[in-house]
Amino acid sequence: MKIAIILGTRPEIIKMSPVIRECERRGFEYYILHTGQHYSYEMDRIFFDQLQLPAAKYNLDVGSGYHGAQTGKMLAGIEQILMEDTPDVVLVQGDTNTVLAGALAAAKLHIKVGHVEAGLRSFDRTMPEEINRIMADHISDYLFAPTATSKQHLLAEGIPQEKIFVTGNTVVDAVYQHLEISKHTASPLKDMELQEKGYFLTTVHRAENTDSKTRLSAILDGFGQVCAECSLPILFPAHPRTVKMIHEFNLSIPESVRIIDPVGYLEFLQLESGARLILTDSGGLQEEACILSVPCVTLRDNTERPETVDVGANIISGKNIIAGVRQMMQAGNGWKNPYGEGDAGKIMIDELIANV
Repeated sequence: MKIAIILGTRPEIIKMSPVIRECERRGFEYYILHTGQHYSYEMDRIFFDQLQLPAAKYNLDVGSGYHGAQTGKMLAGIEQILMEDTPDVVLVQGDTNTVLAGALAAAKLHIKVGHVEAGLRSFDRTMPEEINRIMADHISDYLFAPTATSKQHLLAEGIPQEKIFVTGNTVVDAVYQHLEISKHTASPLKDMELQEKGYFLTTVHRAENTDSKTRLSAILDGFGQVCAECSLPILFPAHPRTVKMIHEFNLSIPESVRIIDPVGYLEFLQLESGARLILTDSGGLQEEACILSVPCVTLRDNTERPETVDVGANIISGKNIIAGVRQMMQAGNGWKNPYGEGDAGKIMIDELIANV
């Protein structure tokens, strides 16, 4: 069996890393195709090195752009490579334009498609990610659903049960594996003079939050309320685009909010693990907080990770951030991780061996 692993963003690299390691462990024939959706492969090479992953065989260096143009470039590039270096199965992960292009190119060439993290739904089709994940699910042959809830979403949409495999989420494997690596390479709490559980951690990057002055202003005001009431600072590794929009909207940053440049993934994992609470609009960070037993407040009106809410690890705050923080500060962290035992990568490869 020959596998093509298609990815193009750092979250995809993180979540596909357990699958890559399992292919390596078993000596499978496989290759990595990097689309360069967020960064070129050259910029991501250090990221591969830090996570101790093998190099990508192909890189498209597509770069950013409008959804249609970016997806079209990736579709053409992926199709050409798959025609020349034909795999038995293509694996894609998540809900990015890379996922849509990779799944579509493979399906049209009659190559089997496996969708890692299938069945997630926010039920909000204004989000481009929702369109991508739905499209990928409906043209995939193997749907690796992380939870029973995601399996039910797929069944409700008419996808045959024999195509669906509940595997757990590779994010659990990745968090455990990478936290161990990070302990030998970085000490961000010491470097930033932070006390364990003595700070909140936040990320804000989604367009629905950053592109609206009203929304972004409400988030920053909410941060000010949180700092004042809880007497803890908020550490904010801010994406350059988020900082740009704060300045463009002429918004004020609350005094106890400490904006820093983005940090590396391994450093960020330790910052997550050491935080008292996480405030975020990131789907992946909701999962990681749940796995690391750190309470989470989601700065959105919905989530495609409802399992985190169901087990009590997360709350959807909408605009009322302070109420969400109050509730999660009182909730404790005794929940059971709903995403599996950290062996999702192995389960997926076992299912491919049995079914391809």
